[in-house]
Amino acid sequence: MGRAHEVRKASMAATAAKKTKIYSYYGKEIYQAAKSGGPDPDANLSLRAIINKAKKDQVPSHVINNAIDRVKSGATDNYDSLQFEGFGPNGSTLIVKCLTDNVNRTISQVRPAFTKAHSKLGAEGSVSYLYNVEAVVQFKGLSEEDALDALIEGEVDAKDIETLDDGSIKITGEPTDYNNIKVAIQAKLPKVEFDIDEIQTIPTETIELEGEDMDLFERLMNLLNDCEDVDQVYHNVSNYNDGEEE
Repeated sequence: MGRAHEVRKASMAATAAKKTKIYSYYGKEIYQAAKSGGPDPDANLSLRAIINKAKKDQVPSHVINNAIDRVKSGATDNYDSLQFEGFGPNGSTLIVKCLTDNVNRTISQVRPAFTKAHSKLGAEGSVSYLYNVEAVVQFKGLSEEDALDALIEGEVDAKDIETLDDGSIKITGEPTDYNNIKVAIQAKLPKVEFDIDEIQTIPTETIELEGEDMDLFERLMNLLNDCEDVDQVYHNVSNYNDGEEE
């Protein structure tokens, strides 16, 4: 069938693997949220927020329902949150976040990924100080003044409110205020659809890589994304293409 067929086949396999990874991530997150705060999304704001994000990412209903049903059936699985900090080629830095039921397995996956890409893990705090962790909410339907009024009425402080070029309102706040910001906006605009509603880990400065340095960085990212327990990888390389448009 030729080279074109092989390329399509490889692309489809990569897309399927990415979907499986996303489904696994949300399955664990939903399970943890339901176990911690109860399986009813109407009474558990954290669970409701994760479900809404999963639906935006086109996670099938059966993945969501299965995770909640596991809690209802009395499952006793526990997941630990782990964060690794590391250094890639030529000034690149990474924060790797995992949710795992086997810490030793996760370490045995992440450490070799760095080694194989001629990179190294750092100690706790060696990279994270170069990043800001912020709650980011973006939506349309309110003016900046009305959004500010909503936050005041909801007794929520925000770091920043801005109107973007397309008329969207972007609110940035502390991670601990993530749910409170959303609730305040929903009280003012009940049918709001958030274009972005997440806690982001954002580098304070970015770099660009070229040539062999980019090749090594891409290898590192591919190895990390292949790790079963790796859920999110944050980095400071502005010209890296993670292929999400496929």
